[in-house]
Amino acid sequence: MIDPFGRPVTYLRVSVTDRCDLRCVYCMAEDMTFLPKPDLLTLEEMERLCGAFIRLGTDKIRITGGEPLVRRGVMTLFQGLGARLGQGLRELTLTTNGSQLTRFAHDLAQAGVRRVNVSLDTLDPAKFAEITRWGRLDKTLDGIFAAQDAGLAVKINAVAMKHVNEGEIDQLVAWCGEHGFDLCLIETMPMGEIEAQRADQYLPLSMVRARLRKSWTLTQTDYATGGPARYYDVAETGQRVGFITPMTHNFCESCNRVRLTCTGTLYMCLGQNDAAEFRAILRDGASEEELEAAIREAISRKPKGHDFIIDRTSGAPVVPRHMSVTGG
Repeated sequence: MIDPFGRPVTYLRVSVTDRCDLRCVYCMAEDMTFLPKPDLLTLEEMERLCGAFIRLGTDKIRITGGEPLVRRGVMTLFQGLGARLGQGLRELTLTTNGSQLTRFAHDLAQAGVRRVNVSLDTLDPAKFAEITRWGRLDKTLDGIFAAQDAGLAVKINAVAMKHVNEGEIDQLVAWCGEHGFDLCLIETMPMGEIEAQRADQYLPLSMVRARLRKSWTLTQTDYATGGPARYYDVAETGQRVGFITPMTHNFCESCNRVRLTCTGTLYMCLGQNDAAEFRAILRDGASEEELEAAIREAISRKPKGHDFIIDRTSGAPVVPRHMSVTGG
């Protein structure tokens, strides 16, 4: 699949649920209303749609949420997709908050998952509870080390936030180096209505990188995982730190991915509202050829880039849907 700007689309991110067992302040409002079950694709429908993408050239699938591991029966999807590894699918992975990894890490490894991204914004228990509202740091850390013990490569994702965790980035770099994890820092994105002002949270990663250089020797590398992060080797730890910068330096020129929501909506761009609907197609008995044709039509509308801005007057997001709906 080639989009209108000559970019191959080889990476599909699939949200299996909009639900989460945490309420991170940059992701959700505390009092969320979640989708009714009939609105969600079944796991069998998701696997069928993923299969069509794989036939069309998608070789990497990331399972996301919400928190993907709270979806009942989700391991059947991992097992079904894992069976396609080496048959068009090159990599199957997931992004998680880590809270369920002590339960599922071994099963994920058995299904063919080799890498996981775990969201962890602070190592301070009180601040972790404040950021996640409901979370316990020890539960997430136990999950991270359970994943490592199961043989999974762990990358830590941290959203950098002004006046929240900006003073802890050095500590995260050191901790990740100590335990053999890569770290990926992410700029907060203007998606979904939350209680906080987006402009108050926003911390440019160009500033964070300049501060890190005072303590660490960073050397840019061409290492890539298929996502938007730009990575640097950290000489003192032997690990890497990545930067995802949708606001200060967008990554649209090399975008290779689309996002499927748990309701069957395909967003061709995280920062745009144009979408293609697949739930009705699937439930109306579409043939494989019709399904593939609908995917190709959607890819033909993939835009050149996103429209992420922060309205510094109102603080309102340009994209009204929450990241948990789109797929984190």
